[in-house]
Amino acid sequence: MENAPLYEDVAEAPIGGRAFYVRTADGTRIRFALWGGGSKGLAVVMPGRTECLEKYGHVAGKLLERGFAVAVIDWRGQGLSDRLNNSTTVGHVDDFGDYQADLKAVLTHPEVAAINGPRTLFAHSMGGGIGLRALLTSNTFSAAVFSAPMWGLNLPGPNKFLAPILANVGTALGLGKKTLIGQPKGFYLTREPFEGNNLTHDRAHWDYMREQVVKYPALGLGTPSFKWLKGALGEFKYFDSVEMPNTPTLMFVGGDESVVSPPAIRRHSQRFTNGKLVEIDGARHEIWMETPERQAQSWAAIDVFLKATF
Repeated sequence: MENAPLYEDVAEAPIGGRAFYVRTADGTRIRFALWGGGSKGLAVVMPGRTECLEKYGHVAGKLLERGFAVAVIDWRGQGLSDRLNNSTTVGHVDDFGDYQADLKAVLTHPEVAAINGPRTLFAHSMGGGIGLRALLTSNTFSAAVFSAPMWGLNLPGPNKFLAPILANVGTALGLGKKTLIGQPKGFYLTREPFEGNNLTHDRAHWDYMREQVVKYPALGLGTPSFKWLKGALGEFKYFDSVEMPNTPTLMFVGGDESVVSPPAIRRHSQRFTNGKLVEIDGARHEIWMETPERQAQSWAAIDVFLKATF
């Protein structure tokens, strides 16, 4: 397998990480990073939309401290994995099921497959939607931790009803791979100021995330496509129609969440037979990259969960 770059200068990543490219069954090239060792099995980190694996250098360090080996994935269409027309403008996937192919390709890579012990899912935002689908369709993971999982979008007012119409009509008109109409251009982290952002109250983490796409614009990503929206809405319907898994599951939602849907997270959390939801007071979308006090709350809850689970 081909080695891939890992931009440690903007990731503050733990020593010993290596990045690889692996091909999926449909030929898509996926980048992932791996830190070996540990005695508690493998933690698989599933980033959200627009994100790159460098963003999770801090999280990888926390997981290594807890005895895990760690793998972090660049989903197709973002990071340094294959993108539609090599573009940073549009975030596109033909079908949300394609993300499961990305996950399978990483988990079956020889160096990942060789790691002993259970697999534990740590998923954020869109990664939470991909991760829940994985729990529902395979027995790969022994436990799961979700940060602000994308089990619904925060669509205010009439947008909640217009979004399915927009997704279906745009796709039917052949615009599936085009960016959604009326969305701002560029990267959120470089376009918006820190004051009033919807990701974090912590200036140091905002600057950390912003520096990554300023220094390496190829890591950034803009507006989703019509097909991405249609696929996401289809996943939400699927989640509503099935029983939640009995996998031991810990979920987080911030009290100041405005990107994904807190009601959807709360509703689904009650449907888990072996799950617990922790609400972090005042936290925005990036619970693992919030103020030190809010981060400490989440990691304390994770430690209790892991001790009880394994």
